[in-house]
Amino acid sequence: MLINRSRIRTFAGASLLVTAAMFATACQSDEDTSSGSSDSSASAEATTGADTGKDNASGSEAGSSDGKDKGSQDGSGADTGNGERGKVGQACGANDISWSTRSETQAGGYILVIAKAKPGITCTLPAALPTVAFGSDGTEAGPAEQAVGPAITLGKGTTAYAGVNPKTTKENGGKELDSIIVGIGAKDPNPVSLPVGTITVDEPIVTNWHTSAADAVPFGGTDQ
Repeated sequence: MLINRSRIRTFAGASLLVTAAMFATACQSDEDTSSGSSDSSASAEATTGADTGKDNASGSEAGSSDGKDKGSQDGSGADTGNGERGKVGQACGANDISWSTRSETQAGGYILVIAKAKPGITCTLPAALPTVAFGSDGTEAGPAEQAVGPAITLGKGTTAYAGVNPKTTKENGGKELDSIIVGIGAKDPNPVSLPVGTITVDEPIVTNWHTSAADAVPFGGTDQ
């Protein structure tokens, strides 16, 4: 009987040890699973946060880029330093201007060239002679005045005038033409051809730009 009781005690003790070991293993497994879940959640949250931050940063950069592009493309002008943008003046090109001509009889007859800025455009004619050419050989008009006049800003009702005398010689002869080519300076990429009727061209001259038609009469060249 003593042997049997001892065996029973030994068996019971072993059973308790096995049960305890199984319980400890189960607890450790639960803790590992819980810890793994927490770590996974934290990792997911960190990744999501990083992605969100990246997206927000990209959005900010895009906004800055859009703002910069808009400022450079909308023609609003230069930064004045007080949060506003001021208009930037531009030099006139022939394609910025509405052109017309008129025949005048004063000073032996000449062509009055009339220049107005197109609607919505404000530009400046430089303090220089207009470039006026004739014929396929590009004969250019010389100066009719001793010095160039001031620059003229076109727009807001301002009109500029220049007078062209196509023939300053007294002898017969010259080229018979029916149009003139006008540009703003010799490097104007878009000169315009203006109809003037039939004219004889020989040593032509042109005045400076003036804001009064009466001042744009080509009385004679600088060498006369």
